[in-house]
Amino acid sequence: MRQSSADRVRALRSYASALVWAAVTAIVFIASPQDASASNEFIQHKGGAPAPDGAQAICNTYSWACARATPQNAPPSDQLQHVAAVNARINRSVRAIEDDQQYGVTEYWALPTRAGGDCEDFALLKKRELVSLGIDPRRLLIATVLDRQRNPHAVLVFRSDEGDLVLDNLTNQIKSWRDTRYMFLQMQDPDRPTHWVNIFASG
Repeated sequence: MRQSSADRVRALRSYASALVWAAVTAIVFIASPQDASASNEFIQHKGGAPAPDGAQAICNTYSWACARATPQNAPPSDQLQHVAAVNARINRSVRAIEDDQQYGVTEYWALPTRAGGDCEDFALLKKRELVSLGIDPRRLLIATVLDRQRNPHAVLVFRSDEGDLVLDNLTNQIKSWRDTRYMFLQMQDPDRPTHWVNIFASG
């Protein structure tokens, strides 16, 4: 994502909202620590949200990006291996380039071109490749975050049986969402991938 002044304003507003939600979440967790411990491995959402500006058209452009399910060809035991391999291969083979350089606009979600792509484009390509390998698309959810410097960023979340793992174009390491130290803002709804949900939780 391009770090324009408009992006920074949106990021700061999102971060302020995130702090409010984090305080509310902390109160809930203190009230029911057992439930909090059980749910920490998975990102919990806080209701519906409008899709990010750049994601408005991806369901029409790429049907697989918002598909509910496909026949699972990849055995569960092989899925994490596929996830790690696809993440590393795409990170290595796709050049990072901002939307304003490639398209002349601040935000445009699309598969990478020969010139490359930005963080959302990496996430889309990884999702397409993993769906083609037989992984249920409801386990592959694009999320918007603030990175460690609180800049807008996007990642792909793999919902494994043990918890939510993050595929990131900034690293080949597959991490639990809690270990990223990112502030998670929004994510595709796993039950209705055509819709988005609010998160406002810090990893």
